[in-house]
Amino acid sequence: MNNTSFSISGQVVLLAERKIVSSTINISNGIIASIEANPHAPKHFILPGFVDAHIHIESSMLIPSQFAQLAVKHGSIATVSDPHEIANVLGIEGIDFMLNDAEKVPFKFYFGAPSCVPATDFETAGATLGPDAIESLLNRKEISYLAEMMNYPGVLNKDPQVMEKLAIAKKLNKKIDGHAPGLRGNEIKAYIEQGISSDHECTTYEEAKEKIAYGMKILIREGSAAKNFDALIDLLSEFPESIMFCSDDKHPHDLIKGHINKLVKRSLEKGMDLFDTLNAAITNPIKHYGLEVGQLRIGDPADFIVVKDLKNFDVLETYINGIKVFGENQCLFESFNNETPNNFKRVKIDKSFIKLTGPSGIYRVIKVLDGQLLTHKKEHQLFCTPNGEITPDIEVDILKIVVLSRYDQNKAAIALIEGFGLKKGAIASSVAHDSHNIIAVGCNDEDLCSAINSIIANKGGIALSDGELNECISLPVAGLMTNVSGEKLAVEYERLHDLSKSLGSTLYDPFMMLSFCALLVIPQLKLSDMGLFDGNTFNFIGLLKND
Repeated sequence: MNNTSFSISGQVVLLAERKIVSSTINISNGIIASIEANPHAPKHFILPGFVDAHIHIESSMLIPSQFAQLAVKHGSIATVSDPHEIANVLGIEGIDFMLNDAEKVPFKFYFGAPSCVPATDFETAGATLGPDAIESLLNRKEISYLAEMMNYPGVLNKDPQVMEKLAIAKKLNKKIDGHAPGLRGNEIKAYIEQGISSDHECTTYEEAKEKIAYGMKILIREGSAAKNFDALIDLLSEFPESIMFCSDDKHPHDLIKGHINKLVKRSLEKGMDLFDTLNAAITNPIKHYGLEVGQLRIGDPADFIVVKDLKNFDVLETYINGIKVFGENQCLFESFNNETPNNFKRVKIDKSFIKLTGPSGIYRVIKVLDGQLLTHKKEHQLFCTPNGEITPDIEVDILKIVVLSRYDQNKAAIALIEGFGLKKGAIASSVAHDSHNIIAVGCNDEDLCSAINSIIANKGGIALSDGELNECISLPVAGLMTNVSGEKLAVEYERLHDLSKSLGSTLYDPFMMLSFCALLVIPQLKLSDMGLFDGNTFNFIGLLKND
C-alpha cells in the first residue's frame, strides 16, 4: 500500500466535465482524496496520464521494465499490451516472463491472452496456444482481454479452434481485440458479429468509418512501420467516443523521442478538439478495456502527469498510484532483470544455403510500401546466370529476401522484394512477425550470409553487413528484446539504422519494415520460412509467374 500523502496544485484538466480549473489536488494513500479550487495555483497543467491502447512491448526491443522507464518520460502510465511476439517464441513461459518483469516497476501494464499462436499454420513457430491454454490465461487476474484475432479467415470460415477461443472470451466477459485489414461489407459484419470490438489495422478513412458504423472502436495507429494517423485523424471530430490512439509497434529510437504525447500534439495541430483528443488518448481506452487507471476524479488512483502547456505536452512530472515516477527530467525507478529466456536452434549457414536457382522468366516480387504493413504484388523479368542462378537486379531495386526457421535446420525460403532501396550490403533480423524466424534482405549472398550468421551467433538480434563491416545488436531475450537500458539501446539502434540508410535504403525504418515482411496475415504478398505466401487467397504461391 502507498502511504504517501501530499498535495499538488495547477491548472487541472477535468475530462468528464470538459473544463480546466485552477485547483489543488489532495492525495492520500495513492488515491485522490479531494480537488479544491485554488485561484493562485501555478500555471502548469495537470491531467490524467496517457494510455497506449494497443502495443507489442517486444517491438521496442526492451523488456517491460525497461520500456516503462522510457514511457513515463512521455507521460504514458499504462499500456494495453499483447505479448503475442514472445508467446510465438516461448509460449506460456514467455508470457510469464513478461508478467513477472512488468511487476518489478510501478507502471500499469494490461496484458492480453494472444489469440493466434501461431498466427497461421503456414510458418514454423516456437509454440502453440490452443483453446485450453487460452482459457487458462483468461482466467488469470493479470490477463485482461483476448488479444487481436489475427486469423480473420478462421473467423469468417468458423474454424472450430478459433470459434472456441472466441467463445471462451465471451463466456469470461473479456474484451476481444480485432485485426481485420481491409475487411469490408458482409465480411466485416460477420467478423464483428463474433464479439470482436476493435480494430487497429485501418488504412483509409472510408474503411474505418464503415467499421465504426457497425459498432467497432477504431484505434488510430502510428508506429515505427505502420503510420495511419494522417489518413484517420479526421474521424475523431465525427466519432469522438469511438477513437483511441495506439503504437502497435514502436522501435527504441522512436520511443525515446515520444509516445502517445506526440499523437496528442499532432491531433491538436490538425485542429481537433482538446477534450476529444485527450479522451482518445486517455478515457476511451480506460472505459473500453475497463482499466484500473485514474482519470483525476475523487476516489481514483492518483495517476496523472504535469505538463508545461497544452500545446507541446512536454512532460514535467509523471505520477502512478500517487508515486512520482518521473521528474527533474529523469525516471525515478530502476529496472534490473538478467533473465534471458530464449528458443533458438539454428546453426551457422553458408552461401549455398541461400542460392536462388531457376530459369529466366517473369518472377513475382513483394513490393513494400513505406509507412504501411500492406504490400503489393509485382512482376519482373529476371535472367539466370550461366550456372542457373537468379540474382538481384539492384538497378531497379529488386533484391533478394530470405527467411529461415530459427527453430530447426530446414531449408531457407527465398524470394524477391522491391522497395528497400539497398545499393549494397544486407540487413537481417530475428524480429520477424509473427513467428520470429530469421529474415534478411540484401544485394548479394556474401553479405546476406554474413548478416544471417551474426543473428545466429547471437541467438537473436538485428544485423547489418557490407563487406568487412558486420554489425549486430544482440537481443538475448527470446531473440526479441534486450535487458539493457532504453537509452543505450536507442543509441545502438540509431547507429545501425543510420548505417542501413548509408547502404541506400530510403525507408523510414528499414529494420521495422523488414520485420513485417513475414507477416502472413497482412495482404498481399509475404514470405514465411515455408515459402512465398498470398495473403489474399491465404495460400502459398510460386515464385515464377506461371507456377
